[in-house]
Amino acid sequence: WRLAKMNLAVRGIDSDIRWNNEGSFHIDELRDLKFDYILANPPFNISDWGGDRLREDPRWQFGVPPVGNANYAWLQHIYWHLAPFGTAGVVLANGSMSSNQSGEGEIRKAMIERDAVDCMVALPGQLFYSTQIPACLWFLARDKSNGKRGQETLRDRRGEVLFIDARKMGKMVDRTRRELTNDDIQKIADTYHAWRSVAGTQINASNTSNDESGRDESRPYEDIPGFCKSATLDEIRKHGYVLTPGRYVGAESAKDDGEPFTDKMKRLSTQWREQQAEAARLDAMIEANLKELGYGG
Repeated sequence: WRLAKMNLAVRGIDSDIRWNNEGSFHIDELRDLKFDYILANPPFNISDWGGDRLREDPRWQFGVPPVGNANYAWLQHIYWHLAPFGTAGVVLANGSMSSNQSGEGEIRKAMIERDAVDCMVALPGQLFYSTQIPACLWFLARDKSNGKRGQETLRDRRGEVLFIDARKMGKMVDRTRRELTNDDIQKIADTYHAWRSVAGTQINASNTSNDESGRDESRPYEDIPGFCKSATLDEIRKHGYVLTPGRYVGAESAKDDGEPFTDKMKRLSTQWREQQAEAARLDAMIEANLKELGYGG
């Protein structure tokens, strides 16, 4: 909590930080509050959260989380605190998208069937200083029906989940750490807003833009192979309620280089024969050198 307090202070953000020795699960300092927006980056896969003392907590509306892992306790604790039209973004370990241990799969199934999950984003590895565990983003929504949310008019998204595979994004800033660029973040955000919005604003697939904001205002949401896919609940059921984006977005489309197929085949065939001839020449040279050294066959 001291680190959180310092981070908020250096950024000039007003805050009301609550802390206690028992932790948020056992003494909920914000028990009676509901929020329109929640952002959370809880510790991954913690086993010492005291879950054995919280077997009948009302927050576990989708199922009782396992004592040995708090991932689904965090998701349900956060969802509990959402206002009727609230949205949450949660960073968790990749394993949370597919784990079936100790009832986690059943909790995830219940969350999906009750339309609590709005969007899943798979992130690239090496984003964090403190852990090398690959991470993902969960976007939760209390109400996925159409309506006005701030400046945005949302469409009815009930029965749908957006999947974004961002694992290939970002650039290495040193030997051990990767960062998402501003364009990467803009592309992910615009794709999500385009999908849930009636207007459908989206950055285009090549990351180019038509205005200074980085958005292509004329383009609605569309599935992009290898990057994003709007999946129905039936599709998710067929995948056993696994929420890993790679299962849904498919393979990235190969880019057409404009070269006619017959010309390409002729060029590649010639190149292959040249390489075969070069390989034979090198084999003969190696064999001759071995004979000179007395190791000839």
